[in-house]
Amino acid sequence: MSVPNWKIGRALGIPIHVHASWFVVFFFVTWSLAMGYLPETLPGLSASRYWGMGGIASLLLFVSVLLHELGHSYVALRYRIPIRQITLFIFGGMAHMGKEPPSPRAEFLIAMAGPLVSLLLGVGCLGGAMAVESLLAGSGLQGLVVLGGLLGMVNVQLGLFNLIPGFPLDGGRALRAGLWAWSKDFNRATSQAALTGIGFGVALGVVGAVVLAGAWAGVWAHSLATNGGWLILIGSFLFSAALASKRQAAMRTSLASVTVRQIMIRSVVVVPPDITVQDAVDQYFVAHGFGGFPVCEEGQVLGVVTVGDVQALSTALWPWRRVRDIMCPVPPTFCIPPDWSAMQAMERMLQGRWDRLVVMEQGAIVGLITQSGIAQYVQVHQFEA
Repeated sequence: MSVPNWKIGRALGIPIHVHASWFVVFFFVTWSLAMGYLPETLPGLSASRYWGMGGIASLLLFVSVLLHELGHSYVALRYRIPIRQITLFIFGGMAHMGKEPPSPRAEFLIAMAGPLVSLLLGVGCLGGAMAVESLLAGSGLQGLVVLGGLLGMVNVQLGLFNLIPGFPLDGGRALRAGLWAWSKDFNRATSQAALTGIGFGVALGVVGAVVLAGAWAGVWAHSLATNGGWLILIGSFLFSAALASKRQAAMRTSLASVTVRQIMIRSVVVVPPDITVQDAVDQYFVAHGFGGFPVCEEGQVLGVVTVGDVQALSTALWPWRRVRDIMCPVPPTFCIPPDWSAMQAMERMLQGRWDRLVVMEQGAIVGLITQSGIAQYVQVHQFEA
């Protein structure tokens, strides 16, 4: 079951979503600030004030994460890379790019934009806190100084941490850019950069386990146990993300060497646009058992009709409505040649948000390629990292 997320606004035209896990870390950060950091640095305040300041600090920390992701997104948009959404979640944030960068230079600049924003924010907050403390000493603004210093330190740490050369961290993406420029092979560069991500993930997990064990054994302060736990969680996340990226790169490499002709469905059943929906159900969906069909007229692909389109129409209207009325029209890009690679076909489907494409050669339909067919091919051939 997928974990829910909610849209909370837009920035640079990009939808901003909050993942359910964000609320967990928001509460934890607020609690740790209200019960530990703030009472130690600002003694003598009420519990409600500590909690209020902790909540404000937590929100500002996530605003910093959002600005970090907007830094990536701004540069990506300059390269005409669509950003589907930005999601804030337990480990920070993620900008969901609609396609891969077009060049190593673009990859490097997009990767470095986020840490640069974080480091600039960090320096600005620390400088502002120092200025307030020196110029307005004794003015009762000590709380503002503490919050500014906290935001500054966290942003600097966020920027430096993301420069670790382990994919999919920003430093790992910069490393991939360099390997890509050197080898001229995007998928190979991704696989190599992901290996460093796996290594750093293991290293962080081991360090976290040592810190946690030392805190429990009394070798170090018990307060370090929380740090050890976070290192283990972050290391596990980095390890799993890097491993998934490595496997995806292996799959992409393999699919890049397979042509559409090799895995397409050759017996293509097309539906005429002017038959009734009832006839389409009886003569095509029930008779053939497919989930969707191209709609064609005189050799031209007009659209696609799926089970979902039929189900969206009341059964009472099936004998009266025609396929043309319920089909989803498609542009010429819905048709591809058979000599494309399977990876190119998959990318076209993702860009158009289609689950199938019509394969045409010399003006005639020669096949159909589907996402499920590609997935089945991958499963049968067991592409592993």
